Amino acid sequence: MKLPNRDVMARHADEKVTGSRVRLPRQVVERPLRQVTKRLVMALAVLALTVLIVYLDREGYHDNANETLDFLDCVYYATVTLSTTGYGDIVPHSDSARLVNVLLVTPLRVLFLIILVGTTLEVLTERTREEWRLNRWRSTLRDHTVIVGFGTKGRSAIQTLCATGLRKDQIVIVDPSEKVIATANADGFAGVIGDATRSDVLIRAEVQKARQIVIATQRDDTAVLVTLTARQLNRGAKIVAAVREEENAPLLRQSGADAVITSASAAGRLLGLSVLSPSAGTVMEDLIQQGSGLDLVERPVTKAEVGKSVRETDDLVVSVLRGHRLIGYDDPAASPLQSLDRVITIVRAAPVTRLTTPPED
Repeated sequence: MKLPNRDVMARHADEKVTGSRVRLPRQVVERPLRQVTKRLVMALAVLALTVLIVYLDREGYHDNANETLDFLDCVYYATVTLSTTGYGDIVPHSDSARLVNVLLVTPLRVLFLIILVGTTLEVLTERTREEWRLNRWRSTLRDHTVIVGFGTKGRSAIQTLCATGLRKDQIVIVDPSEKVIATANADGFAGVIGDATRSDVLIRAEVQKARQIVIATQRDDTAVLVTLTARQLNRGAKIVAAVREEENAPLLRQSGADAVITSASAAGRLLGLSVLSPSAGTVMEDLIQQGSGLDLVERPVTKAEVGKSVRETDDLVVSVLRGHRLIGYDDPAASPLQSLDRVITIVRAAPVTRLTTPPED
């Protein structure tokens, strides 16, 4: 099956039909009411300054009705002049009045108009800026991580990834809820609003350029469809999916998932272990929770460790990854360690920054 061109899909997919769109994290801006109030105060200040200028030189103006100008006439003249209405019943006739109109009143009129149309200009500028940011984000995003679902499982996965050094700008979250994506934006993550089972939604998340994809949806059937779609778009990415029921795990693997985590059975085994040995259950929960007590970490073998046994390393090694083979620490084949090996060790955890809590799964 031939896939659609990425750039064409990203720029020209019909958002009204799919309901999907990209949202990048942004700085907090002023509230609309505060912005309007500031512009109103500025406009009144310009009007007051113009009235003062005209009033100080009121002898240089001619009123067709009363010949001379009083304060109300000055307010009237300043208002119609700044608004470019210009009825012509009051006109400057002295050289000084005309010079003041050229050098002061005209610039104030331009400033007054800029303030009045400031909202429109700001909207146009904001749209241009957002379009530029979005195009730049798409062009520079490479080897990132796509998280499908920002519920409890998705947030926990992100916290673990960030604890290992993954930057927030290298994470893109996909979720159908606009409120959830708003929460993700508040935490500094880019988000795509839409149904991740649709290829055009995943294309907006640049999934075809992603290094790894984490699927943490609420339903197992949704996870299967997302896995199929993601694997079709990206053959080389590492896909890790979570399912609630263990019987659905083989289907996820057949759909293209490299690893499948069964949340219900894992929680059940942890409950059973805690019943048999509360201390052992506490240790396991500690290992699962990133940034608390002890953590499981995969790292390459150092030069000093090459040729040594797993028991001679400084860290507590539980497994050795040699090529695509995972070897237990007590397997004779694990020792001596080789230069291309990777070891899974237990280390003391580093602090983790907690994320804003969105709606639960």
